[in-house]
Amino acid sequence: MQHPCKYQTSSIQIQSPLTRPAVRNFATSAARRDVVAAAPLPARRPVGALRGRLFGFFLGSSLAGAGVYYYALQEYKASNELLTEDIYALQNTVERLTKYLATLEEKMDALERKKR
Repeated sequence: MQHPCKYQTSSIQIQSPLTRPAVRNFATSAARRDVVAAAPLPARRPVGALRGRLFGFFLGSSLAGAGVYYYALQEYKASNELLTEDIYALQNTVERLTKYLATLEEKMDALERKKR
């Protein structure tokens, strides 16, 4: 028997033990089904397995290498700054020690002159 409506319908009954049954109707027109079925898929150029794997490998290796380079560069800068600070501190300490030794030598010379 043909349905008088131009839409195909189906009904699904959902039942819950606490509520009364609900009925949902789904409808699709024949024109819509034909448009969806007739639409061709876009043509895709096949990507070779080897070419795709090589591209992925080189892309991943490049990204990993860039990350390692950036990390190593930051670590180099940080260690270089710490080393430079230590060198300046050592230079300052040597200058203070040199001045202190010079004053001690002057005091020793002054004591030797007084003894004579």
